[in-house]
Amino acid sequence: MKKRFAGAVACAALFLLTGCSDPTPSTTTQPTPQQEGSKPTATVTEAPVETPPRIQTVRLQAIGDILIHSSLYKDAKTPTGYDFRYMFEHVKPYLTAADLAIANQETMIGGAELGLSDYPLFNSPYEVGDALHDAGIDVVSIANNHSLDAGEQGILNATKHWDKLGIPYVGAYRSPEDAAELRVLAKNGISFAFLAYTYGTNGIPLPADKPYLVNLIDLENMQRDIRKAREQADVVVMSLHMGGEYQRLPNAEQQQLVATLAQAGVDIVLGHHPHVLQPPAWVDNGRGGRTYVIYSLGNFLSGQDEIYREIGGIAQLEVVKRTDGAQETITLQNPAFLPVWTHKKNWRQYKLYPLQNVTEQQLPRAQALYQEINAHMKKWMPELRPTLD
Repeated sequence: MKKRFAGAVACAALFLLTGCSDPTPSTTTQPTPQQEGSKPTATVTEAPVETPPRIQTVRLQAIGDILIHSSLYKDAKTPTGYDFRYMFEHVKPYLTAADLAIANQETMIGGAELGLSDYPLFNSPYEVGDALHDAGIDVVSIANNHSLDAGEQGILNATKHWDKLGIPYVGAYRSPEDAAELRVLAKNGISFAFLAYTYGTNGIPLPADKPYLVNLIDLENMQRDIRKAREQADVVVMSLHMGGEYQRLPNAEQQQLVATLAQAGVDIVLGHHPHVLQPPAWVDNGRGGRTYVIYSLGNFLSGQDEIYREIGGIAQLEVVKRTDGAQETITLQNPAFLPVWTHKKNWRQYKLYPLQNVTEQQLPRAQALYQEINAHMKKWMPELRPTLD
């Protein structure tokens, strides 16, 4: 600092004699011409920033038959109507935690105005739908062998009530236009198309001029619907009502049809009708991936007896969509199954309990049954978790 000050003084004196300027360089410099043969100045450019893949996930759940016998609606009777909500009290937290939950409504909710009835021709109170709505169910399958038990009016009344609740129904419809409208729900950026079909309607024929009332298993029609669903949704979910009643393993016909449907484009198959649990499995879809099937979800809530008909459960599956630029990939992962037992006493006091929480006082051999059911459901899917997150 002293040298700089001294130089400045000297230069000031010299300026008076010669006009010299401050030797200190200016903060602004002029570029010098590049010398011939010198190395060119390097140009620095930033590398392009890669956009990470986008990952979206949906937790899908499914439950089996809601089969309303007279003992159930008598138990649910109130001074002003019916209330089934308390029956779901212990499983509601699991169902409401799902992003999407689907149930098989085995009996048509045609309402008390049509006369409530039991086997062999069922008709159930509207309030069954109210309880499913309260428990967190988002979609119901209504294609089954009891779809026509209350006739066309039963379907008209039921679909009107599902509309009132804002719950999409699949498999039975009130008009050709209703049947033509594909049910697609979007959640967390993933779209799902829902379809449903049944092997028959217990010998009650569909009116020749109203084939839309119930979707029957017909491979040509199903493949047409699957193609339409694949065009409009990321994931195709099908409820399939078939199989041998009370048989704990699927028959060859079930397995062959599911294999064909997987090749046709179905991603998830939810089986109903046997009234007992049949294990889930992975099926090659012929497109480099796999289809998830649970051959039978069994009864979820019913008035049937015998232990295997009293144990159903909640199936859960994670659906993951990976978007990397223009490429989208769907992966099914982390399958789980929570066994659920239907408690009753003298055909009353119905309530659903996760089997893992049931005591030996409530159900003899409860824990042994829990282990047995878990082993049964893991038969073809060893990674199946016995509880839900």
